[in-house]
Amino acid sequence: MAQMANEPTVKEDQLLFCFFSIDKPDSLALRQQLRPQHKTYLANVAEQIAFAGPLLSDDGVTMQGSLLVIDFADRVEAQTWLDDEPFAKAGLFESVSIRPFQNLWPQRAGFPPVA
Repeated sequence: MAQMANEPTVKEDQLLFCFFSIDKPDSLALRQQLRPQHKTYLANVAEQIAFAGPLLSDDGVTMQGSLLVIDFADRVEAQTWLDDEPFAKAGLFESVSIRPFQNLWPQRAGFPPVA
């Protein structure tokens, strides 16, 4: 596949880790309470984050979990990071899945658009 001019290069050998976490029922208050610590913890790996944010209910507002894609050397490093993550340490999550992820689609500058 030919690369377009000014298109970011995708490193096909780069392995990221996707964290798909679902909150326990009725845990929004705990999520809100821990959010400042969670954001501070994320800041420690900011340069490694491909993208991150809350999973939402169908109303588009209520947070129900988290989706994070972060560059770690291996699964052990990813799991070690998760073990100290404030939401995980406090027992917010009903389930967490960590999967290797390979980004083969370049991110678009300015996407998503800022309102």
